Amino acid sequence: MRYRAGILALSLSAVPSFAMEFGADPVFPIHDYDRVELGWLLFYDPILSGNRNISCATCHHPNLNTADGVALSLGEGGIGLGPERKADPNNLPEQRIPRNAPALFNLGATQFDVMFHDGRLEADASRPGGMRTPLGEDMVSGFDSVLSAQAMFPVLSADEMAGHYSENEISQAVRLGQLSGPDGAWDLISKRVRDFPEYRERFAKTIGADKQIAFTDIANALASFIAVEWRADDSRFDQFLAGSAELSPKERRGLVIFYSERNCASCHSGRFQTDHGFHAIGLPQFGPGKAARFENHNNDVGRGRVTGEAADFHKFRTPSLRNVTLTAPYGHNGAIPSLEAMIRHHGDAASSFAAFDRQQVILPSFSAVNDWAELENPNSKPDILLANELDADPFTDQEVDDLIAFLETLTDVSWRSEGLGVPESVPSGLPIDR
Repeated sequence: MRYRAGILALSLSAVPSFAMEFGADPVFPIHDYDRVELGWLLFYDPILSGNRNISCATCHHPNLNTADGVALSLGEGGIGLGPERKADPNNLPEQRIPRNAPALFNLGATQFDVMFHDGRLEADASRPGGMRTPLGEDMVSGFDSVLSAQAMFPVLSADEMAGHYSENEISQAVRLGQLSGPDGAWDLISKRVRDFPEYRERFAKTIGADKQIAFTDIANALASFIAVEWRADDSRFDQFLAGSAELSPKERRGLVIFYSERNCASCHSGRFQTDHGFHAIGLPQFGPGKAARFENHNNDVGRGRVTGEAADFHKFRTPSLRNVTLTAPYGHNGAIPSLEAMIRHHGDAASSFAAFDRQQVILPSFSAVNDWAELENPNSKPDILLANELDADPFTDQEVDDLIAFLETLTDVSWRSEGLGVPESVPSGLPIDR
């Protein structure tokens, strides 16, 4: 996918004249502050999880730059936060989360219309409700956006937030396929939220006092919070494009490498350095994978699982590179521990795959599973490398150094001082992950 002949004929003297290539500035819709603040409380409140022990923030925490700092998370059955999280000996997880927890930066921009590593939720104007999802078109009514609709997935996942069969009423409803109807999982979550006067009062301000709180209202509030709290589009690179900041010689060299000499922008394109598409880059596979449990294997074919097309096997969504220097480990399964290693992997995926060191993978302690079954599967490596789209053209040490310098300019941490942060308490009174 990388071509030496870039779309931009850049030189150090020509920058930043290429800013016109980005077109109009990104669009961030305005959100009602009452709804943002309501979403803030819900994001940190474990009341949305089946066993009342996990919140959205457990795997997307601001202290860990809106992710959790590990390759594959422990959801239900875990104790602690980030790399310190471990299995609860009194309630062991059934498995790890199959994919890396992505960062949440800029998801409120209208350009972000595809969610999850495999894109199983995406905007689609041709579909009723304007979205496509494997859960069915009748499930998207009432959600304001794909960012809002993505909230329906974690709360329905046994390994993420719902809990395992027979542990609670929500996990039982999920197991029985009772999701969106009366007394389904969403309805049960909504009833929990309605039990607290502060939530009822806050929702009355945003949806009206006469409307009963529905799960879609909860999801819409969560989306408003995420959209506003983690907007990160005022990096030095943005200021550079606007002509209000300069880049150092090293950063400029990295920019030229990125946009011209190596054309990383063939996939990491646009204002947020993503084409929102899907590509195969030859990452080693480990962990539980995404196969159905009855299939008894640990494979993860990525986009191919959504489309059913062999040409999409092992393809995953191109991540945005905003705040990329803060969000290691990298890849759909967090296989690559550092930004330097990820850049070098893009230069020679086969060699990187061959030299893969499982000891470098950051995994929460959980010894009840074989994390490496797929890595040790002799049939897995050829398929992954055959699908790989990257040219074998190793980066020099100087190129890596310059690229990292440029990628640093994509950092915007204004949310740390300007955002709402972690609340002191939530209406349910449950403990907050800190």
